[in-house]
Amino acid sequence: MKNFIALFLARNREFYRDKGSLAWSIFFPLVLIFGLSAALSNDKYVYKVGVLGDVPVAKQLLHDVPFLDVVAYEDEALALRRLTRHQLDLVVSTESQPHYWINTQSKKSFFLEQSLKQLAPGKFTRATVSGQEVGYVAWVVPGILCMSLMFSCLYGIGYVIVRYRDNGVLKRLRATPITALEFLSAQAASRLLVSVSTLSLVFAGSHFLLGFPVLGSWWLLLLVAVLGAASMIALSLVCAARIDSLEFMNGLLNLLSWPMMFLSGLWFSLDEAPELVRQLSQLMPLTHVVDAARAVMLDGAGFRDVLPHLAVLLIMAVVLMAIAARAFRWQKE
Repeated sequence: MKNFIALFLARNREFYRDKGSLAWSIFFPLVLIFGLSAALSNDKYVYKVGVLGDVPVAKQLLHDVPFLDVVAYEDEALALRRLTRHQLDLVVSTESQPHYWINTQSKKSFFLEQSLKQLAPGKFTRATVSGQEVGYVAWVVPGILCMSLMFSCLYGIGYVIVRYRDNGVLKRLRATPITALEFLSAQAASRLLVSVSTLSLVFAGSHFLLGFPVLGSWWLLLLVAVLGAASMIALSLVCAARIDSLEFMNGLLNLLSWPMMFLSGLWFSLDEAPELVRQLSQLMPLTHVVDAARAVMLDGAGFRDVLPHLAVLLIMAVVLMAIAARAFRWQKE
């Protein structure tokens, strides 16, 4: 335990003395969040319609209504949740008697329904939902925070360990009684503390200034961040277990982080993506962190609602950490 504590404190001091890394961890996500808030508009020029059931039948029924972007959904609850957030303007079901839902608090739903009554009279029965608009900025903020956490975890530990191996620090540590598991656990605990602490500061500051919604528990959000950070730290440790070259490590981390950014639903919804892409995204820890964070912040989800995501993140963290400890090498070949 003494070895673990000494390594943990030493790594923390090394990070806090590096003022550039500390400033980047805090200010980069803040700049990105505020930049998006200032630059993005929620104006749309196309009505977005979710379809439950047979899409060709729905398109035929809606043939006379212009400017429609039709998206197929298999899950009625998901489609209606998108409608309550104003991410869809209408939900149509072709099952049995065709019917539609509108959001009574959405202007676009109102005008789309007027067009539907005039251009497709008598084809549908009506149902309603209600809910306040969740703009793109509020929707993307959880993703930006999770992206910041991912970069902090992947580059903040794996790159450092490869640098230690490259400059001979690990070779000297090998002569001490420290085991690979103690060393990796201390590095992981230090990075977990740093990443979650800086993310909490960024989250609190941006929430205070922008006032984006947080409908669920802050403590549950913290748990999501901790397990998400643990899984991505473990992934970085697996990459760093045997690599000697800083350039190769940088390329490998880029190879991991960029697909996760685009396939995790961070910037845009994967509702319209092919099934293969959606299945692939479930193998990425960032996907589960983003989905759980959005569910808590925007839907007020509780522990049971996000438990599947938390379980996947925990399993990833434990399995990857075990692989990293098993494969770890102290010095260059």
